[in-house]
Amino acid sequence: MMRQYELVDRVRRYNPDTDEALLDRAYVYAMRAHGTQLRASGDPYFSHPLEVAAILTDLELDDATIVAALLHDTIEDTGATKVEIERLFGRQIADLVEGLTKIKKLDLVSKQAKQAENLRKLLLAIADDVRVLLVKLADRLHNMRTLKYVPQEKRDRVAQETLDIYAPLAARMGMQDMREELEDLSFRQLSPEAYGSITARMAELRARNGPLVEEIERELQQELTLRGIKAVVKGREKRPYSIWGKMERKAIGFEQLSDLYGFRVILESVEDCYRALGVVHTKWPIVPGRFKDYISTPKPNDYRSLHTTVIGPKRQRVELQIRTQDMDDIAEFGIAAHALYKDESGAQPIILSNESRAYAWLRKTIENLSQGLSPEEFLEHTKLELFHDQVFCFTPKGRLIALPRRATPIDFAYAVHTDVGNTAVGCKINGSIAPLVSELKNGDEVEIITSKAQTPPGAWESIAVTGKARAAVRRATRAAVRAQYAGLGRKIAERAFARAGKVFSEEAIARGMPRLARTSLDDVFSAVGRGEIKTDDLIRAVDPDWSAPRADERGGHRAPNGDGWFELKKGQNLKFKIPDGAEETHGAAIPIRGPRGDLPVRFAPNGGAVPGDRIVGILTPGEGITVYPIQSRDLQKFEETPERWLDVRWDVDELSDGRFPAQLLVTAVNEPGSLAQVATAIAERNGNIEGIEMRSRSPDFTEMRIDLGVFDLRHLNGIMADLRSRAVVSSVERLNG
Repeated sequence: MMRQYELVDRVRRYNPDTDEALLDRAYVYAMRAHGTQLRASGDPYFSHPLEVAAILTDLELDDATIVAALLHDTIEDTGATKVEIERLFGRQIADLVEGLTKIKKLDLVSKQAKQAENLRKLLLAIADDVRVLLVKLADRLHNMRTLKYVPQEKRDRVAQETLDIYAPLAARMGMQDMREELEDLSFRQLSPEAYGSITARMAELRARNGPLVEEIERELQQELTLRGIKAVVKGREKRPYSIWGKMERKAIGFEQLSDLYGFRVILESVEDCYRALGVVHTKWPIVPGRFKDYISTPKPNDYRSLHTTVIGPKRQRVELQIRTQDMDDIAEFGIAAHALYKDESGAQPIILSNESRAYAWLRKTIENLSQGLSPEEFLEHTKLELFHDQVFCFTPKGRLIALPRRATPIDFAYAVHTDVGNTAVGCKINGSIAPLVSELKNGDEVEIITSKAQTPPGAWESIAVTGKARAAVRRATRAAVRAQYAGLGRKIAERAFARAGKVFSEEAIARGMPRLARTSLDDVFSAVGRGEIKTDDLIRAVDPDWSAPRADERGGHRAPNGDGWFELKKGQNLKFKIPDGAEETHGAAIPIRGPRGDLPVRFAPNGGAVPGDRIVGILTPGEGITVYPIQSRDLQKFEETPERWLDVRWDVDELSDGRFPAQLLVTAVNEPGSLAQVATAIAERNGNIEGIEMRSRSPDFTEMRIDLGVFDLRHLNGIMADLRSRAVVSSVERLNG
């Protein structure tokens, strides 16, 4: 176990002005607080916070962070309190320790909803001070290094949590070395056979090739020195998890991997980086498509480097990362590499995390908490943001937008602004009109075309790549559906009040909302539209003394429908009668404009309904109105629930191009070309075949059940007439329930 003076020496190496007395006090306090506590390995518990502090000294962090690491388990696991730590070590350190205590209470490997909520808390805890995250990552790294001492049933859960949450967070903070070690430790636990196979194959390759890495290092170094470029070349094999990930991603075997070695070329200036790149590309053939310039366009986590792959010495494919020493520090330590600066006295390093692009990403993620995302949506959004590589695109004004790989203009639009995404109707990529589903590439200039009349289709959710775009589409879809249900509920409520002889009044309904357990009129009407609140209950909330007439007083349920009536009485089959001179009731009926109208409307599952049919609406809880033609036998299913029957009427413009569902049963001669003739007859009448089922009724005839999209009843009748005129068609029948 590290001694007190050894810890101080480690800090003094990079910070000669360290507060040695502060570190000594923290060391002694934590050691006494943990006392005789033991870890699962049998070691003194204090060895754990001490190792966490040691990891952070490798990141060259400030005194407060090192002290917080020493104390990070004291509030949770000992009798220490925040008040006492604040008295002994100051407010800043006490706040850090308290933040780490809150994170320790999270169970990120529980059920998804709870995991999502805890991820919220994790990010909120680190939002104010990124040092909380740095200590937590070091804490997790040491726990993963000693995972073998944890009970078997817990190891997989901890490893999966590390792979899902902490390794990607380390990557987003630019801490690549820590990320790679966390990934490898998790991989070894979760997939021991794959890990063992890859390490064995790498050992065989190493034995066969000999000191290949050293030879390539030497040749690269000599070539750069000959050109007068001062450089340090470092080579290494790729890590097992990185190799396995590439094999999985590209669906290839180990033998097909050609870039198992990576080399870093560290130079003194940015100018030297580009000179070295020229030397490498002049000396060895480049592998096409493998050059990336992250110096001119850094990654969101501040990573900067030139990447290229060449067929280098020994005819080996060599992956090169060319950068300066400062860039290398950031690549290795990420946000910790530039998180410090001196105060005016020059004595104490202080966190300056708001200058980091990585920390800016973290704050942007926290902002999403204010957008009302559900825990599951927030988890999805954050994981998407953590795991995706980046492409860089530009607005017409030159603004740089970083997006995940495989992003579309839909993602781009929402990255610019939510309102831009919600009103997007088209786009131009590099000046040319392109589909909104196009995959964007690095350097694309994207212009989004908008319309205030547009609302995002629900299908965009499956097309979008970013969590922000998906969440925004879901919100817009929910708002549109809610508005539909609220509109339907208002119409139903108005009619219910009229039937009860009551005056419909929003003010009166608002006063009755507490009885309905709703907080707004929209909530009330939406619940009525969904069938969650019955109209009788709504009227009673306004007038508690009102009572609904009994079933035997209603004399059956009568509902106007176009120019006729249908009648439904308990205990009877469905009977329709259309009395002469029935008064027109179009003004009272709910207008139906189709599935894309302003109300939640579906059509009868067995046969549909088309304009021109006499129709009735059935209120289906949670789904809105289901429209049936009045001749549908399926209506008999609803005889016992007359309160669900709604008066509806068509409200469709004659010039509308909207299609409505109908179903035909066509019996055709069983001979070659019969289906083609049937399809031709429908197409010539501008009908749209949306589905077809065929079965042989006999050796001579085939039955075709055809789902059609038609404009109205006249259109449907015309198609049926054309089908009957075909020699191959024996009969045509419209199906209705």
